[in-house]
Amino acid sequence: MIKKLNSKIAVLLVAAGLILSGCDANNTQKGAAIGAAAGAILGGVIGNNVGSGNNAAIGAIAGAVVGGAAGGIIGHKMDQQAKKIENTLPGAEVVRNAEGIQVILDENSNVRFEYNKSSLTEDAKTNLQKLIPIFTEYPDTNIMVVGFTDSIGSQEYNLPLSEKRASSVVDYLKSQGIASSRLSSMGQGKLSPRADNATEAGRAQNRRVEFAITANEKMKQEAQQEAGE
Repeated sequence: MIKKLNSKIAVLLVAAGLILSGCDANNTQKGAAIGAAAGAILGGVIGNNVGSGNNAAIGAIAGAVVGGAAGGIIGHKMDQQAKKIENTLPGAEVVRNAEGIQVILDENSNVRFEYNKSSLTEDAKTNLQKLIPIFTEYPDTNIMVVGFTDSIGSQEYNLPLSEKRASSVVDYLKSQGIASSRLSSMGQGKLSPRADNATEAGRAQNRRVEFAITANEKMKQEAQQEAGE
């Protein structure tokens, strides 16, 4: 089942969008919002307020919010894409909020990483391959890949490892024909664990990547034109 962002996070996202749209910015900047990198920082702020993990992906989505009727049009398209992702890769956790999609890929979806490694397993490649037709069907979206590690070792060591994991996924998507202009990556190291790092099973689940799927400028502009904004 596709998860919806809980109401507390949703309220914060809307509030953040209103604050950011009220800053000294032209219409293009308001439509495009802050961008993935700044959105990831915003996600950290949201996480500190609501105690939720996965903040980089949530923040990237928050940073791409358009809002209004155009945002509703974008949200409808994202609903359709999210359903296809869930049906194609049942083990993935798909979270829908406002105008974006967060996809969590870990051992449940066989997109996972062995301890201290950043290379994709053959199973991971097979499952990522299932998503290629969907990403191809929706070319007007950007895909940010966020990498994570378990808690063993320092953050100084784990951060570059998580960045390499995210880059491995980006490189594979590029090799399968996804345009590099749609892709970006970042690492979170051992931050935002999803499972108990005290167990091997939990650590395996934390060695993961997440996607933040958002509208690109073309989709935003078309939605604003359709909405008459």
